[in-house]
Amino acid sequence: MNRTVRSVATSLAVGFAMYFAARGVWWIEQPTGPLLMVAAIALYLVVVNVAILWDSAIAVRMPLWVALLTLVASALIPALVTLSLDPLTRTAPFATWYIGALGLIGVVCVVRRRFVVGWSVVLVLVAASSLALGFFVALSLGLVGSIMWVAVAHLLVMFWDRAVRDTERLAGIQQAVSAWHATQQVRQKERRLRTQFALAVAGPVLSRAVATQGLLDDEERLQARLAEGRLRDELRGADLLNDAVRDAIEDARRRGAVVTVFDEGGMDEVDEERRGEIRDELAEVLRNAEAERWIIRAARDPRTAVTVVGRAGAGGQSDDDAVDVWHEIPRDAS
Repeated sequence: MNRTVRSVATSLAVGFAMYFAARGVWWIEQPTGPLLMVAAIALYLVVVNVAILWDSAIAVRMPLWVALLTLVASALIPALVTLSLDPLTRTAPFATWYIGALGLIGVVCVVRRRFVVGWSVVLVLVAASSLALGFFVALSLGLVGSIMWVAVAHLLVMFWDRAVRDTERLAGIQQAVSAWHATQQVRQKERRLRTQFALAVAGPVLSRAVATQGLLDDEERLQARLAEGRLRDELRGADLLNDAVRDAIEDARRRGAVVTVFDEGGMDEVDEERRGEIRDELAEVLRNAEAERWIIRAARDPRTAVTVVGRAGAGGQSDDDAVDVWHEIPRDAS
């Protein structure tokens, strides 16, 4: 509940409390025990103001000791009022002020999230007013209104809390979507820049191949093969690459190795710091081992981010005996 709504609700509650106290003071006939009536009014004013104001700026939920105090006071106030009056005057307007007053206390308890205490106050009020006035007489003198106030307050609090929870959940979803969208934009920008970089590398070689109609010398053919591999890597495995990985792959290709990179989402949902660690480990694996065929695959796996396989030859992948290197890089740092 925001401050404006809380301030308005607090002001209304204090105003109604003063109104009911004023009704009790406005005697039409002299009570037989005026001190008991004054004690009931004073107890009510103290208790209702404590229930409304105590810790209200810090927390919405009423402290437990305040809730228990209001419950005890709700039993004492009707008794004091009844004892202060002659039986013939107990139905007078000033004599039944406590019915609305305790209804207000019940509403305050419910609004401050003490639902059990709030309804307990209502039950005490029903019992006390029925004993003093008769059940149906109490209903006609305001008991129905007090019960309805508490019921409506309970429903409004439930709807308010549900609306707050839904708003917080929607705000969280919106933040997550915004973060995801921003991340995707960054990744798309990175892929675009990497592709432009690869094309810048491959462009001169392609232009030379077109100009010579494919008649390239050995060095130019090597550069063309490296450029083609670099372009393919940038398109198919951009998330796996950094400068160290690119250099290690290029060194392997210069030695005559065939390097294939597959990014199938293995790096998704991995934070950027861990991505850097994975790329550095991948570069180290490629530098520290030799193979004629490298397969680097980032598959969707709950534990493994990247699998690196190095084979002795370029034969079929079912040739298990030809595997020289098998290295798995976990998604999470060990």
